[in-house]
Amino acid sequence: MSDSAVYRQRIVDDELTELIPDLAAVALEGPKGVGKTRTALQYARTVRRLDDPAEFAVAQAAPERLLDGEPPVLLDEWQRLPSVWDLVRRRVDDGAPAGSFLLTGSAVPDQPPTHSGAGRIVSVRMRPFSLAERLGEPTVGVGALLAGRREAVTGTTELTVQDYADEVLASGLPGIRGLSGRARRRQLEGYLERVVDRDVPDDAGVTIRNPAALRRWMVAYAAASSSTASFEKIRDAATGGEDRKPSKETAQNYRDALTRVWVLDEVPAWLPSGSSLRELAQAPKHQLVDPALASELLGASRETLLAGRGRLIPGASPDRTLLGALFEGLVTLSLRVYAQHNEARIGHFRTSRGRHETDLIIEGRDGGIVAFEVKLARTATDAHVKHLRWLSEQLGDRLRDAVVITTGPTAYRRPDGIAVVPAALVGP
Repeated sequence: MSDSAVYRQRIVDDELTELIPDLAAVALEGPKGVGKTRTALQYARTVRRLDDPAEFAVAQAAPERLLDGEPPVLLDEWQRLPSVWDLVRRRVDDGAPAGSFLLTGSAVPDQPPTHSGAGRIVSVRMRPFSLAERLGEPTVGVGALLAGRREAVTGTTELTVQDYADEVLASGLPGIRGLSGRARRRQLEGYLERVVDRDVPDDAGVTIRNPAALRRWMVAYAAASSSTASFEKIRDAATGGEDRKPSKETAQNYRDALTRVWVLDEVPAWLPSGSSLRELAQAPKHQLVDPALASELLGASRETLLAGRGRLIPGASPDRTLLGALFEGLVTLSLRVYAQHNEARIGHFRTSRGRHETDLIIEGRDGGIVAFEVKLARTATDAHVKHLRWLSEQLGDRLRDAVVITTGPTAYRRPDGIAVVPAALVGP
């Protein structure tokens, strides 16, 4: 058996292993090429591929037949025939046993099913490979940090900033990750072209009258990586040189289309309840689902990243390089996978005037919080932790732990108790 034929375990498998035996229908959602079908095939006994023209033609003629077969029945790329969602939902209402259906989807259709499926179909998000899945080095778990025991953090890694630059470019999409050089760049470019030419019109069902304009909006969002740039700044970056700017409704259509195909993966603002924190900004932090897509859109290379060159959107933090922004994107992708594993939610924190901000906040089911700063540095200085200290004063015991994620070699705790952990050593 070749290496490509061996299934590579994903962190999301732990979640699926718990859910599938107890739920009648589970939907695995995420961008094209993330590995949804390969993962779902580990559980399915019957497979219906709606991206296969012959199978799709049969499904259109007799959609009910799709649900027949030995369970779990996998309905792959269900969004090609949105009525499938309602068929499954009705079958669940009629008493389908646990483990009956798996659905995989690479887009949210513009014309959604008549029923959301809430309470019947449980959605599970799948993202590209996290650093823990790529490297297998974690010594500090998000679950342990959320527990709040403030244990010693340990571990070392040989990875350097050059290695993290390579990981930014390498992609977490399984079919692209194994490539290098020109082959990888061509695959990334082909992926982006497919988003514009096929995924948005076919899967999301959105009519794009100007594909070149959609591409420019993707570039603008890439340049806004790890920032909370305003709509106006992103619109200006996407339409530079044009006298007539598109309306907010037109621009929103582009944003919605990229969100529906899971390419735009913004981090929501963290808005705590029952807290003394006031005047909090509510704008999301912009991220593409894989920083490799952002680097390709911006024409970045290993050399330009390490030299501190590269285009960021006007108004981004003046001390932020493109590599710093994309490194934060890589860490954000990883922490989202780890947070999901721990049934926690993730956001970013910023006061409305920007006096205090924290790159990422993970909040557990019990309300406990772990705050993260992401720094393209080998160690953590007092300047790096000032916002974490302020947040600790505001939240008290609710802040279970505070962490600076770095590119350094060693995990340790500072005398003030703040953990300093290399990105490669953080895991679920």
